[in-house]
Amino acid sequence: MDRFGSVVATSVSVLLVEAVIGIIAAYVWDQTQETPPLPYNALGLVLMVIAAPFVAAAGGALCAFLAVGVVVPVLTAAAWLGRRLSGREAWWWVPVTAAAAALPAAPALVLLTEAGIAAGLAGWVTATTALTAPALVARRLLLPDRPRLSGRTMVGRVSLYGTLAAVTAFALAGVALFAGVAYEPPWFNPAQLAGTYSDGKGGTLTLTRDGAAVATRIDTFDFEAVDSFDPVVRECTGVGTWSFSPVDGPHSQQVDVSVDACPVDMDSWSLYGTRESPKLFVFVGDPDSWDLYTLRRE
Repeated sequence: MDRFGSVVATSVSVLLVEAVIGIIAAYVWDQTQETPPLPYNALGLVLMVIAAPFVAAAGGALCAFLAVGVVVPVLTAAAWLGRRLSGREAWWWVPVTAAAAALPAAPALVLLTEAGIAAGLAGWVTATTALTAPALVARRLLLPDRPRLSGRTMVGRVSLYGTLAAVTAFALAGVALFAGVAYEPPWFNPAQLAGTYSDGKGGTLTLTRDGAAVATRIDTFDFEAVDSFDPVVRECTGVGTWSFSPVDGPHSQQVDVSVDACPVDMDSWSLYGTRESPKLFVFVGDPDSWDLYTLRRE
């Protein structure tokens, strides 16, 4: 394996390790976010297993593209800058060059996702770190004053230590989730749930402390009118009652709303959010599709 091939192979192996650890970290972070309790989707799990080899192949191809198109140029630019500006190559030129290469990630993240400046800076730091690690590891193959290593040896080392790092990250993620870092809806009581909820499209549902409910253009979903998971949507406007059902746990808390004037029974609404900003939701269509109709308290 020539030096270029060794650098590319080493960079790809480091990028793959980073991807695995990144997926674990992203999963834990996602579990900490305020989200409704979604049902277990067996079909989705089966499809995920079937798609895993294809996703892995696509991930390997993407890592190879990044190695050739970004990591190798970062190494080349860092070596050139070191010789040009300080008269010698130095490892710290690698993170400097990687930071410059990752700089477009910050405004792109802000513009494409409407994230804040802090999120853009976090994305830039993450991208810089993700580029610096494979570049520094691959740089070891290019040092003339160090014992020569083959690309195969370096890839083997990355695979060994990368596997240990991934297993450690997985174990830490399990400990964190077991310790309770994942989001869980708070326990509500009827007094906390009273107020006006909006669907953001002009529909509102007002729940009063005395158990009265006032619906104004709230969507209801008629599944019996059609033979599919796409229901007929009808608006509900009227006055009725509501009650709170804590059931067995925070994820199973429900608000039962009954409005006689509605063309379709409004049934039960599940809860999530915070005590200060509770949210009501119902599943629309097939529960496995995770489509929700959500009302947020104003």
